[in-house]
Amino acid sequence: MILPARRSIRTRLLLLALIPLGVVLPLIMAALAYWGGNYFDRLLVTKVRSDLAVAHGYFERVTEGVGRSVASLAVSDKVLRAVGRHGGPPSPDVANLLGAMLAERKLDFLRFLDVNAARRAGGQWPVVASALAGSERTETEAFSAAQLAAIRPELAAQARTPLVATPNAKSDGREVEDGGIVIHTAAPVFDAAGRLIGVLEGGVLLNKNLDFIDNMNAIVYPDGALPFGSAGTATLFLGDVRVATNVRLFGETRAIGTRVSAAVHQTVLDQGKTWLDRAFVVRDWYVSAYEPLLDGRQQRIGMLYVGFLEEPFVRARWQAFAAVAGVFVLAMLLAGAFAVLSARRVFKPIERMHATMTAIEQGDLDARVGNVESEDELGAMAAHFDRLLDQLQAQAESLKRWGASLDAKVAERTAELERAVADLKAAQSQLVMNEKLAAIGQLTAGVAHEINNPIAVVQGNLDVLRDVLGPRAEPVANEIKLIHEQVQRVRLIVAKLLQFARPQDYVGYLEPVDTSVLLLDCLLLVRHLLTKGDIAIEQHVDSTRRIVCNKNELQQVIINLFVNAIQAMPKGGVLKICVEDWDETDMPLGIRLIVTDSGPGISEADLAQLFKPFFTAKKPGGNGLGLWVSQALVERYGGRITAHSTLGKGASFTVWLKLEPQGL
Repeated sequence: MILPARRSIRTRLLLLALIPLGVVLPLIMAALAYWGGNYFDRLLVTKVRSDLAVAHGYFERVTEGVGRSVASLAVSDKVLRAVGRHGGPPSPDVANLLGAMLAERKLDFLRFLDVNAARRAGGQWPVVASALAGSERTETEAFSAAQLAAIRPELAAQARTPLVATPNAKSDGREVEDGGIVIHTAAPVFDAAGRLIGVLEGGVLLNKNLDFIDNMNAIVYPDGALPFGSAGTATLFLGDVRVATNVRLFGETRAIGTRVSAAVHQTVLDQGKTWLDRAFVVRDWYVSAYEPLLDGRQQRIGMLYVGFLEEPFVRARWQAFAAVAGVFVLAMLLAGAFAVLSARRVFKPIERMHATMTAIEQGDLDARVGNVESEDELGAMAAHFDRLLDQLQAQAESLKRWGASLDAKVAERTAELERAVADLKAAQSQLVMNEKLAAIGQLTAGVAHEINNPIAVVQGNLDVLRDVLGPRAEPVANEIKLIHEQVQRVRLIVAKLLQFARPQDYVGYLEPVDTSVLLLDCLLLVRHLLTKGDIAIEQHVDSTRRIVCNKNELQQVIINLFVNAIQAMPKGGVLKICVEDWDETDMPLGIRLIVTDSGPGISEADLAQLFKPFFTAKKPGGNGLGLWVSQALVERYGGRITAHSTLGKGASFTVWLKLEPQGL
């Protein structure tokens, strides 16, 4: 115990120098992380608030532009001459004239309403009512599919949007959004005498208006506006459905038809507040701003959204924190080096005393510390240590005289030591025996696992025997029942042994295997399951390559996949088996064996757990080891097993096998 005590002095001296830094600097870093993180988050919210203001301004400018365009047409000579010449309800000439102006004015519809028609529409649309009162007006309105179709059938078709299932969204049972959000404007038309003769109504449909939303995004987030490689997005919502957006669902496909999260829906659409916070948008977290869109009656009909990717900013913040942590570590290292150098004068007398004690332990009884440069307490302790050594040396001489009297004690202690050695050897023998038993248990578990396949064949053929014999099996019904019970008993024993199995330790005999022949053998073994489950087989063997592996182990993997696929189709279906070449960079690597069922499919959550031990996906009678063991067997040969599934469309398992085993 002396040596650790001496070493602890050096440690304590270093701790005296480093503890203040070790306490103060982490506290500073924690405060920096807390306050700096909050300030950084406030900056991001301030940024997205200003972005929303820019987007709102652009939306208002577009709205005003649509209103000015229709208002200027309402007082144009061409329109007044056409309307004044015919009078009464609008004629085809007027409709043709206004239709020719759509592209020029970048409008989606433009129509003239006489006073009677305008009065009928005025009760429905505030902008028409204002035009009847003598003033033009522009609002953002929500049109139904019928209202759009009454104006132009093409508008109803453009507005129709299939809804896409969106995580965290508020579900209402709808599958299609067929309404449209429209910049709606109307202006009065007066004749030469100043008499109101009608209303000129027009508008722009914003559903799937990609030019509008892309221009907004370009204005709010021009190139280089966002640091750290972040990307900005803009979206227009009708209710909680994205009807115009540059957010991508995957690839270049826009997320039109996806829905906003339930939290944003409640804050913006239900409560009428502006959302300024992080939000999950389709696939990623964005620093987001949502504001409600109001129609002419000040009812909330949708939302305007802008936001930018949060992940690049989070990464930059952690990089900055890592840099500060690096500075902290460097400061600790420098402080430690300085403490070591400064304490050298303190360590030197202690090291000399340690060297003296080591020399004495090695038989140099005359070794002493001698004079030291230090004149402090350590110097006095070194001198006192030398005096103690002198006294100890004198006492050692006297103790030798007592050595003879200790022989009896030594003999007694020796006998005790021999008994202890005997006990140790016995314990060692027991440990070796335990190791052997453990090895035998592992070997037995491996053999037990291989019993599963023939037991499955026995069970299957027993079922076939009972089905084929029918009533004729009654004389041996008890014997069949006894066989069935004993098979189940073997299964139980094997299941217990498999708890300790490690199949990757047992390779077995390797040979070239023809997969087409092996597939026929495997199908024969599960034939009773296929017949019982009314399952059709579809085979596509497009590879003639032979795989060097253990045939029984590969058969075990394939049968396990077949049984899983059959159990996934309790009401019948199609079991599709494909074998094809596996090549990369024009080099033959092996084969791909694909087993596909037409069952209900596997959820993403279950796909992530499939190859973990004891995971059964609620499958009756399963022990959760089949896929885990199969994966271990295939990976031992340098291959792998992958799974793919779409809910409602079945599941597919692909076994990638190399021509020659790797790492065996």
